[in-house]
Amino acid sequence: MSEATRDRLGELTTEEKASLTSGADFWTLKPIERIGVPSIMVTDGPHGLRKQAADNDHLGLNDSVPATCFPPAVGLGSSFDPELAERVGVALGVESAIEDVAVILGPGINIKRSPLCGRNFEYVSEDPLVAGVIGAGLVTGIQSQGVGSSLKHFAANNQENDRMRSSSDVDPRPLREIYLRGFERVVKDAQPWTVMCSYNRINGVYASEDPWLLTEVLRGEWGFEGLVVSDWGAVNDRVAALAAGLDLEMPFSDGTTDRQVAAAVEAGDIDAAVLDTAAGRILDLVDKALARPAVAGPLDVDAHHALAREVAGRSIVLLKNDAVDGAPLLPLAPEASIALIGEFARTPRYQGGGSSHINPTRIDTALDALTEAAGDRVAFAPGFAFDPRTDAAEQNRLREEAVALAGSRDVAVVFLGLTDPEESEGFDREHIDLAPHQLDLLDAVVAANPRTVVVLSNGSVVALPFADRVPAIVEAWLLGQAGGSATADVLLGDVNPSGRLAETIPHRLEDTPAFGSFPGSFGHVRYGEGIFVGYRWYDARRMDVAFPFGHGLSYTTFSYGDATARVDASGDVVVTVPVTNTGARDGREVVQVYAAPESSVVERAPRELKAFASVAVAAGETREVELRIRREDLAYWDVRVDRFVVEGGTYRIDVAASSRDIRSTVAVEIDGDEVRLPLTGESSLAEVLAHPVVGPIVQERLAALRESAGGAMDADVMGDDTIEKMMQSFPIGRLAGFPGMGVDREQVAQLLALGNAPQQ
Repeated sequence: MSEATRDRLGELTTEEKASLTSGADFWTLKPIERIGVPSIMVTDGPHGLRKQAADNDHLGLNDSVPATCFPPAVGLGSSFDPELAERVGVALGVESAIEDVAVILGPGINIKRSPLCGRNFEYVSEDPLVAGVIGAGLVTGIQSQGVGSSLKHFAANNQENDRMRSSSDVDPRPLREIYLRGFERVVKDAQPWTVMCSYNRINGVYASEDPWLLTEVLRGEWGFEGLVVSDWGAVNDRVAALAAGLDLEMPFSDGTTDRQVAAAVEAGDIDAAVLDTAAGRILDLVDKALARPAVAGPLDVDAHHALAREVAGRSIVLLKNDAVDGAPLLPLAPEASIALIGEFARTPRYQGGGSSHINPTRIDTALDALTEAAGDRVAFAPGFAFDPRTDAAEQNRLREEAVALAGSRDVAVVFLGLTDPEESEGFDREHIDLAPHQLDLLDAVVAANPRTVVVLSNGSVVALPFADRVPAIVEAWLLGQAGGSATADVLLGDVNPSGRLAETIPHRLEDTPAFGSFPGSFGHVRYGEGIFVGYRWYDARRMDVAFPFGHGLSYTTFSYGDATARVDASGDVVVTVPVTNTGARDGREVVQVYAAPESSVVERAPRELKAFASVAVAAGETREVELRIRREDLAYWDVRVDRFVVEGGTYRIDVAASSRDIRSTVAVEIDGDEVRLPLTGESSLAEVLAHPVVGPIVQERLAALRESAGGAMDADVMGDDTIEKMMQSFPIGRLAGFPGMGVDREQVAQLLALGNAPQQ
């Protein structure tokens, strides 16, 4: 808190301080005009500015000022490129500044626990490293323009069903390693001006009222310096929330909860210093907003649209591109006649529904872009109607028209996907299937023309039962306002695809980690899969998937040389690998580094992503790529000591093109963190043997016992190794109760005292 803020707090009454900690209306904070504190505005994001001029709401129902609609996080995450994310952030900051917006609400980096979450299109990945790194890039870019960001939704907010009450019941390890780790990365690397707490409860406690989450972890452990704001309507008990570390309630309460806070302070139910701290953070936020230099408008609409097109092209993932007649089907041959099929090509679905719904400055369609590029070589048929009320006869007519067109052309490009009513903020999906009439259309088109390309428009993964029957599949996600032209760029080869899957595509919903415990019942959802989220789940079970995490093809090819790894002075692991573009086209490769200890005291995934880089490599060129694994990213959460711990030993470093396409492997030795647990009578023999002081004493005693036992035990029945394995989990305090063990209770007590004595 600045000195100026402390001085202004001294001029305010308790009631005025309380009033600062809730909104004036849907999007603005309250002014205190008598001491010169103005009102500032916050607005929705996160992939574009949603500033509502009138008729405010939080669900995207009413119009907002025109703004650039960049690819939502589902697309941007597939770029695996934090520098690209930072450029998007800069553009978002510029547009916010032009509109005099102090804070844009985003990015959202919640983990994609299940493909059913209706808001997955707003989130980056199933992996916390990808979510954290891309999120930090966005925050850095936004705040470089003097505009604040709001990192959301904190935390364990992974579904829309009953989102304002449901408790995410999650154990400490997955909570720390999966659901909080991305937030920690963004806070430490980028210091967002604000963090938005989520609606849900975490292990029974509302996020808005959780001092452990908002104060102990966020501020105490991670060093967060900014302001905590509620999601709109997330506050259950304003006084309890303030005490827990929630500084700002949004949107507003007509003064009711302000009076509750003031009364609690006057009654001594809450310390006045707590209110001062929250009000001071509001004043500091206002000062930051006022410090932004004046921005000259108007918006350069063309430049930002061009950036949106570039980002969309970088977000597209080429899932499959088999050879047909001796050559890959994509990019489309310059002379090929094209049957363009599917309503999505004419009426693109470029963003999701709800509070992130942007009013775009313009919209490109694939139909217009392909027609402009290829002229009369392109003919279009909608193939199906979006409206579910369309009768069967009309759907049949549209399908037959499309099939006839497909049979008359060199290649068919079929656009399939999810419509607006199928995924949105506010509700979850019930399945991961495309509509039956779309699948029926595709079957008929493939029968008429095997040279078929499928282009997908979806905010979360869908099942692909046709993957083995279609030679080329393009995952085009939701790509923002320039997605149509960007898709044409990739199909025609003007852009070489470089996107990678930031979430696994399973064969069936039943294969997914959260199946059976999503969305929960009676206000609780049990995160029973633990740390095994996304590819960690599939890889641990060696389960077949449609397309793995990190997968994506290119119009060129890349080879990897032998990787090397070393531990530098900071304890980080520096991995170096030569990557060669072995094809005839310039391209971009996403190099991924996974790591795992060769042995571990806890259950761990076979490999976890620990570093990645998006690298441009010219045709025929070799680039030496250096990636850094932060030491802290190798740690697991040790529930015994309630902190992250790096295990010592040999780690396998896999340099890969996906979680299942390992190109080079190298081993590295890591020094572990010391973990010294207090010894008790319930400590297992294995834990005692691992103790640096007591362990050697017990080991010597066991050796003496074995020697004295001689041949009394038939090694053919139960050898020494078997007995040792059986004894590993035996509590040492109970050994004294067994005859012949050569130890009594007093000796056990002496050993425990020796082990727990302060070490010199």
